[in-house]
Amino acid sequence: MSNSDIVLVANTQKVADGKWKDEKGFDIPVNRITKFERKVERNWGTLFKKASKINSDLSIFKDEMRTICQEIYDDYMEENNDGKKGKGNFTHYNFDRSIKIEVSINERIEFDDLSIQACKSKLDEFLEHNIESKDEFIKEMVMDAFETSKGNLDSKKVMSLLRYENKIKAPLFKEAMKLLKSSIRRPDSKTYFRISALNSDGKYQNIELNFSSI
Repeated sequence: MSNSDIVLVANTQKVADGKWKDEKGFDIPVNRITKFERKVERNWGTLFKKASKINSDLSIFKDEMRTICQEIYDDYMEENNDGKKGKGNFTHYNFDRSIKIEVSINERIEFDDLSIQACKSKLDEFLEHNIESKDEFIKEMVMDAFETSKGNLDSKKVMSLLRYENKIKAPLFKEAMKLLKSSIRRPDSKTYFRISALNSDGKYQNIELNFSSI
């Protein structure tokens, strides 16, 4: 079940109800509820309602921000005749640069098991037949890229090998990079928004919104 399918169940009980249900579902007569318990019930209910409204408002604002930022990004690309469409990452300012908005899209990368294993085998073959003492750093680089943590590869380290695709001319390495690219899977992505404004010290100060959990 995803977070969006989960419904919060928070009940606020009142003296007028006559009886209050406890956590086990038993009915407790109001005259047995202490003054302190009544105060907690009242205040916790008030705080919960306010927190829920803030969360709802923040979710609506995030959707609005996503729409506006996408429009600005598209308008900028069109105005500058840039036919290339990137991921949508950008940083832009208002006219006097007192407001800064940053949008970054983080794509989670996974690898197809069979393809990445074939890539590793090809790299092992490359290291066995092509590495001389002066190229020892390449061996360390490959070994580091395929080092696992709790059985998982670090996608950033593995992807860093592609930087050498045009620098290392060996056919085995080229074949390995082709397998690496074919193994890449991007199952989902997450967009992060940051709004900053200049403070009295002339530095940009982030407005904390905690969008990441919404």
